[in-house]
Amino acid sequence: MASRPIRIAGASGSVSDRRHAVAAFAKAYPTDPVDVIICDFMSEVNMTVAAGRKVDQGGNSNSDPHPIMGAGPAFEASFLESLEPALEDLAKYNIKLAANAGNADTEALYKIVCEMVKKKGLNIPVAWISGDEVLPAINAGLKDGSSKFKNIYTGAILSSWEFEPIYAHAYLGGLGIAEAFAQGAQIVVCGRVADASPVIGSAYWFHRWQRSQLTELANAFVAGHLIECSNYVTGGNFSGFKALENSPKGWADIGYPIAEISKTGSVVITKQKNSAGVVSIHTCSSQLLYEIQGPWYFNSDVTAVLDQLWFEQLGPDRVALHGVQGLPPPPTTKVGLTARGGFQAEAFYFTTGLDVDAKARMTEAQIRNGLKPYSDKFTTLSFSMLGRPLPDADNQNAATSVIRVFAQARKSEDIAPPKFLRPIIDNIMQGYPGSTFHLDYRMGIPKPYFEYYVTLLDQSKVAHKVHFGGKETLIPPPTVSKVFPARQPSQAMAGLQIDLSKFGPTERLPLGTIVNARSGDKGADCNCGFWVRNEDEYVWLKNLLSVEAIKTLLGKEYDTSRVPKIEIDRFELPNLRGVHFLFRNLLDRGATSTATVDFLGKNTAEYLRARYVDIPTRFLARGKL
Repeated sequence: MASRPIRIAGASGSVSDRRHAVAAFAKAYPTDPVDVIICDFMSEVNMTVAAGRKVDQGGNSNSDPHPIMGAGPAFEASFLESLEPALEDLAKYNIKLAANAGNADTEALYKIVCEMVKKKGLNIPVAWISGDEVLPAINAGLKDGSSKFKNIYTGAILSSWEFEPIYAHAYLGGLGIAEAFAQGAQIVVCGRVADASPVIGSAYWFHRWQRSQLTELANAFVAGHLIECSNYVTGGNFSGFKALENSPKGWADIGYPIAEISKTGSVVITKQKNSAGVVSIHTCSSQLLYEIQGPWYFNSDVTAVLDQLWFEQLGPDRVALHGVQGLPPPPTTKVGLTARGGFQAEAFYFTTGLDVDAKARMTEAQIRNGLKPYSDKFTTLSFSMLGRPLPDADNQNAATSVIRVFAQARKSEDIAPPKFLRPIIDNIMQGYPGSTFHLDYRMGIPKPYFEYYVTLLDQSKVAHKVHFGGKETLIPPPTVSKVFPARQPSQAMAGLQIDLSKFGPTERLPLGTIVNARSGDKGADCNCGFWVRNEDEYVWLKNLLSVEAIKTLLGKEYDTSRVPKIEIDRFELPNLRGVHFLFRNLLDRGATSTATVDFLGKNTAEYLRARYVDIPTRFLARGKL
């Protein structure tokens, strides 16, 4: 293989990403060539939904796609929308592609892709990866007592879970993809390979690496994390987004990223030529801090050590990655188990103007009373106020808030409209002044939801296989691994290291006036990283953001009565001028079953950036975000 860097394009970051990027990358090959296009379609939400469909429909992937989620019973049909217009150019330029759109029915998606290629008369060899469906291995481990399958978030054991698992996804590494490419496959369809695994596998294949090259693998792993969320590293979901509005190409159509990975593992992140958005040390810091849970970042192929990581701006839209260290992977891999949780429904009232807190109290008291004959069958009943009216608002929308009523129950009939939606609507005549309910009742109709349980499974129990050209190739587990502590190192910083008054005069403003932040979910946990632009600002930030201080900033979100309780881990990334927090159990039971509207944890950072702190005026003089 050539000694030049491999160029890997990130064309999809979720099942709900835009559909055009695969075709755009393929078409642009003559002027902006890439060797591999990777697509990430998986999340905990659509993993559980697909698992339920596969069990419900027996894997019959010929059924019609869901009108909202865009998938058949178990794979992501939106991938086909992305792939079909790109096929001719993929074939013409011999561009490889790896996607985890198979979800819970990879073989079915593989067959459809093969048929699509055949109908176009193209010669594009297709492979698929299996091994991520591991419920039999979980059940066998429970039966023989080899593992109690502890929940990595709560510490509970699987036998104590009140729900019955119907499916289990194991997170696979990238070496199956590498093997498929090495055997001649051009498209590799995967199920639950980890988000960064397609990048690891692509670089491993291109550079003919060995498993022992941990530094190279770790750098490819971090590169994969940087581009697997597509626009998140080029200006999407970025707290510095306002600078894009008046940039030459604006913010209406943000471009997609490219990772350049050399044989020695050096990494440069860039993006499509002539596209909107930006690749900077700040967009890269934002994406890096998004999902990590400490200084160790785990994949089935390698562990990346992040505490000395730093970025270098090489030029416009070109950022180099430095300081990543590699350690052996853990002997286990993450497994997500899906169970049917029950049904949920919600309804909304609008409240405008004055006394919104009193209006909310009145609404809750009245609706709880109206639901009293039925609510003993509810497993969850919550009331929340979304937004606050602006004082002296000059239009009615700005003076309006939303009261949300949310319920869950094990059986659909227990929150059927006569027992939930009807009593809520029928409360209007005795309600607060201006009492108005939302006319769209659809969210008040019970819909199923899933519970999600995350544990670990020994990699030796996973039958990771490549299916290509009529044969199967088993990918063995790593021969060298490292056992890590169950919890990552935390730097609590109980007291101040420097008196904050030494930074001079201050002004009380939102933290986000000068501080970037990014957050996201991992099961029930929420990760949140903060970083600043200058070194003296970092000294201030790390002294400001102790664990106790972040509890204060969380305000009522830090609820000490919660079960399981919220715990906070903290660690510093000095080379990024960053402080990272892991908020354990902040998201209730995770994205698939939480009662909060911030089910992905993405707005936690924005909430905390909006909290007021004393900011040194000398920092403000440098400009606001």
